[in-house]
Amino acid sequence: MTRIERNAVEVHGIVKHYGETKALDGVDLTVREGTVLGLLGPNGAGKTTLVRVLSTLIKPDAGTAFVGGYDVLHQPKQLRRTIGLTGQYASVDELLSGYENLYLIGRLLDLSGKEAKARAAELLERFSLTEAARRPAKGYSGGMRRRLDLAASMIGRPKVLYLDEPTTGLDPRTRNEVWDEVQRMVGEGSTVLLTTQYMEEAEQLADALTVIDKGRVIANGGIQELKAQVGGRSLQVRPLRPAELPGMARCLREAGVPATFSEESGLLSVHLTDEGQLTTVVGALGARGFGIAGIDTKLPSLDEVFLTITGKPSVPAPARDKEPVA
Repeated sequence: MTRIERNAVEVHGIVKHYGETKALDGVDLTVREGTVLGLLGPNGAGKTTLVRVLSTLIKPDAGTAFVGGYDVLHQPKQLRRTIGLTGQYASVDELLSGYENLYLIGRLLDLSGKEAKARAAELLERFSLTEAARRPAKGYSGGMRRRLDLAASMIGRPKVLYLDEPTTGLDPRTRNEVWDEVQRMVGEGSTVLLTTQYMEEAEQLADALTVIDKGRVIANGGIQELKAQVGGRSLQVRPLRPAELPGMARCLREAGVPATFSEESGLLSVHLTDEGQLTTVVGALGARGFGIAGIDTKLPSLDEVFLTITGKPSVPAPARDKEPVA
């Protein structure tokens, strides 16, 4: 039987003003059930404001939004029972232990005592918090509080999960744990709206992307689709003899093909504007006796897409060679 695709989140013309500031200026987006939508944008773009509207934490000035089939404005209580939310900052009860935080939330979500205990233990294990489970959260490090906050948002197995820059400040090991858990939940049928400035995170998790800036959607589509729209492909040539890179670039320019090279990467790059350029490049280099060790084509990186669309650089992901932080 063919699966019927449905939208878990539908947003139409959402507007939110703070005085003269237009935080959201007519935002439209949809998120398919069982997928991850990456919501990208620079600081101040309106990403967090949109998440707060969709969480019923603030009311929009105009527009409509439905989450899990419930109206954000008219069915907030029902909607809240279908969602999980992790904001930019950990919001756990510092006087309770990690286990007590999760157990309490589970009970508030109508899990039985047995279910709440089991789910709390499961998530404490997944986020490497078992050893600290009985200690008050006020004694946790920043990274541990963040992991506990993420676990709390997932304890009820929400149908729709909002992750607002969830891995900011986390070390690479913990970030990978979060990614694994998100992918596990999506595999079980949850839908995720992910706001992030880490392009690596978006590329790892997202099925589709929406780019927002100054309160407006400025681009959306699949990752490969946006890459193709922004810059087309580039041709990368690896010479047989690296010392010939400058001469190869000069040869192509004389043939009317703009080329650049990097001695660091050892590659010659040509921006492809049509398929015929590949034949021109190979022919021109071969006619001059230049040897080619390898040739490949590539789409622009997601960082390049983000910079092109917004005019602002993305935030670099945490370095992978740093020591893990508890």
